[in-house]
Parts: sequence; structure tokens; C-alpha cells
Amino acid sequence: MTPPTWQPHREPLRATLVRTIAIAVVVGAVVSRFSGGGLARWPVATLLILWPSFGGHWVEMAFLEWIRPNLPRTRAIQSTARFAWWFAGGVVIGLAMELTGRAFPGGNRIRWPAWWIYGLAFIVLELLAHTGLQLSGRASFFNGRG
Repeated sequence: MTPPTWQPHREPLRATLVRTIAIAVVVGAVVSRFSGGGLARWPVATLLILWPSFGGHWVEMAFLEWIRPNLPRTRAIQSTARFAWWFAGGVVIGLAMELTGRAFPGGNRIRWPAWWIYGLAFIVLELLAHTGLQLSGRASFFNGRG
């Protein structure tokens, strides 16, 4: 089996911003609705969700552009490195969300999860995102092209 050839990811910043902000607005609305705060918490929830949506985009881009090209092309090594990178990125993003949340009134009363939960949650989010890419026939983690 020949090693995959990877194309650099190219997306205009405007498209990235539109997509990640739209995700944050929609998920922020859902979170605020079901957390009991209603529309009053929507802006803060949206701000917090920007961490995994926009920040997560850059975690993935860092892997694709800088880390992956420097690793052996074997699927096992690439996959293991990607999971480790997602975990580490998820921990950083989760802690940033927590610190941001604590800066707002009531943020210190929230029961934030253990740090490692952030890493596992980010891996799940990335796998869900890559499932969508796979189902649409685009390059993804699952087909080895993305």
C-alpha cells in the first residue's frame, strides 16, 4: 500500500470564521436553553463554545500542517499521534473555557469537570466532525486523506 499524499488545507479565513461562529451561536443557544439560563446566558455560552469550534479548528490545522508531515506515514503512528494531539489540544481548550467561564458572574459556582475529561470530549468532537466529513465524501481521519 502506498503512503497517502496529503494536500495542504486551504480555506479562506472568512469561511473558517463564518463556520465556527455559526457553530458557536447554534450550540450556545442550545446549551443556554437547556442549562436553565435561557437567552440571558446565550452570549456567554456562545463565547465559551467558540473555544472548541474556532480553537479546535486551529488545533486540527496545526496537526495537519506541522505535525503530520514530520511523522512516519504509517497509519498506526499517524493515528496515535493525532489522538494524542487531540487529547492535549482538548485539555488546553477545556481549561481555557473554564477560565473564561469563571471570569463571568456565577462561573465559580459551575461544577467544572476534571481536566482529562476535556481531552476525551475533544477527541469525541473531532471524531464526530470527521464522521461528517467522511459521510460527505471529503478527506477525513477515517479515510486517511484528512
